Amino acid sequence: MPDIDVFVAQALPAISAAVSAYGVGVLTRAEGQAMDATVQWGRQLLTRLFNRSGDRQARVEAAVADLAETGGDPDSLAALRLQLRQVLAQDPQLMAELVQMMPPPTSHTRSVDVGGNYGIVSTGDGATNIQHR
Repeated sequence: MPDIDVFVAQALPAISAAVSAYGVGVLTRAEGQAMDATVQWGRQLLTRLFNRSGDRQARVEAAVADLAETGGDPDSLAALRLQLRQVLAQDPQLMAELVQMMPPPTSHTRSVDVGGNYGIVSTGDGATNIQHR
């Protein structure tokens, strides 16, 4: 199981994307409505986090509301990160549940990461590339 900081670093962009896409109403969106995978995962994480009772849930909800109201302000995002870390540190069972919800890692065995390219980048089997200069 990843440690809390690693998990929060992976989960926060998905949660932020869900809040950015739907605001505070992220949890009222129907499950079947079109969402990309990142937004969907963020919504699922928030649903699981908000289904806990008590002060910790209220603090996370308040941080999500602040993030929605400020339009993704970096300070609001940092406040949400802090609340997530605190909640997960106090509830190892919740941490384990959220880790189980992580999407499987993607395989990048055939991907290309290029910066400053001035020519052809081609992937795939049997590709033919011709560049006339």
